[in-house]
Amino acid sequence: MLSFFLPVAAAKADIPAPVPRRAPDSVLAGTISGEDNQTYLREPFRLPVGTDRLVVAFDYDHREDKTVIDLGIEDPHGFRGASGGNKPSFTIAQSDATPSYLPGRLDPGEWALSLAVPNIREGVTARWTAKLWFLKGAEAQWLPAPTRGRGKGWYRGDLHMHTAHSDGSCQSLGGNRVPCPLFRTLEAAQARGLDFLAVSDHSTSSQAQMLREAQGYFDTMLLIPAREITTFFGHFNVFGITSTLDFRVTRNRPDAFRDIARRVHDLGGLVSINHPALPSGEACMGCGWTMADTDYAQVDAVEIVNGGAIAGSDGNPEGVSDGEQFWLGHTGYGHPIAVLGGSDNHDPNKPPAVDGKPGFGALAVPATVVEADDLSMPAILDGIRKGRSFIQIGGPASLRLDFQLAASQGVAGMGGRLQAQGAVALDGEVVAPDGTRVEILDGNHLLARQVIMKSTAQHWKLPDLGKGEHVIRLKLRSESSDLLAVSNAIVLDCTALCGAQ
Repeated sequence: MLSFFLPVAAAKADIPAPVPRRAPDSVLAGTISGEDNQTYLREPFRLPVGTDRLVVAFDYDHREDKTVIDLGIEDPHGFRGASGGNKPSFTIAQSDATPSYLPGRLDPGEWALSLAVPNIREGVTARWTAKLWFLKGAEAQWLPAPTRGRGKGWYRGDLHMHTAHSDGSCQSLGGNRVPCPLFRTLEAAQARGLDFLAVSDHSTSSQAQMLREAQGYFDTMLLIPAREITTFFGHFNVFGITSTLDFRVTRNRPDAFRDIARRVHDLGGLVSINHPALPSGEACMGCGWTMADTDYAQVDAVEIVNGGAIAGSDGNPEGVSDGEQFWLGHTGYGHPIAVLGGSDNHDPNKPPAVDGKPGFGALAVPATVVEADDLSMPAILDGIRKGRSFIQIGGPASLRLDFQLAASQGVAGMGGRLQAQGAVALDGEVVAPDGTRVEILDGNHLLARQVIMKSTAQHWKLPDLGKGEHVIRLKLRSESSDLLAVSNAIVLDCTALCGAQ
């Protein structure tokens, strides 16, 4: 008997494709008996107009009697795939599908389950059930990968990289420079101990299919669909969605960025401006941010540390200051705009360190470390959205940086906002090598510096600050003054003189 027809109990994948946590939109059911042995059955259903993702969960009884039903599906134009008995659930969308099935258009009309019956004994009647979900809009985006129950914690990942699906390249086995297959990026990220990875190829979601196939194998690392929308007037990442986006921003479409960002948010994703301070021109076309009439209410984050940009300069991370200045100019929009880092890696073979210094542009140089309720896409995106993250440029993977501000009027954590007057205290949580220096800044103005001799809770009182808004944030430096980490900020709104009293 062919392995394709092995009993489900022996052949099915350990982790099925995720299914929505709500009642199905349709349920098909039926029975088979001995007369159906070694036949194919067709069970039609109607796919509604506007469906963006189809999810099917299939089950049947009498497995103990060696009953086997194998699963496939056809659309109005022909066969879309078959998984035999090895997958109890599957999904199909335009951008991606469960391996065994073809991604592509979901044309409305009559579809059908194709049920193969390689074995059922005489005298046995088995009942099967197929639950169907017809997902649209935000619900139809990337279904979260099964979690391993890691719970709340700090998770380290890379939010910006490229593969063969855009302009990533690497050396082939034969020594040639070739478009680098995505699996090499995943292998390198796994080897460097990353918890999550957002693969952000230029203006495409074609990488989503490979991510879908790879996630089950790389099950200790969360894979997040992303893309770098590449325009003449700037680049920006969108995270967490796979739906089609029209990336063609032109002078005749002045509202295009706003429209794209609103669609991303409607679908549950995030928007981050990339390397905004890079020059734009023939050397790097559209790399700097020159988008006219940018609606910053639609911006969730700004990438102020870009490994590729630093690698292309003198390798000095202090060169991020222009990106910081861009971000600091947009912190008063009524919602927190987080700071992010991304390697902008184009070759997974690039070493993460060179002569003891960070190998900027290598995977996770820099990394973004996010506090999240779990290692899941919704939780990671929510942590970024709330500003519960910091950029790690150097130091051990265990590096941690967090702080809060406290006044008699209340308390705010990193990524938040506090209105206060009078005394304000800063409580920090720093996990770093002995001798690390903590810098407390108001915008780009250094307020205080302290050497950490033991990783523990730290307590400081802020100096006198005048009335108005202050962007309080932290940086960590090594004993040799190398920049190790940059925090998100707390916006402190002093309604009167505040700080030390």
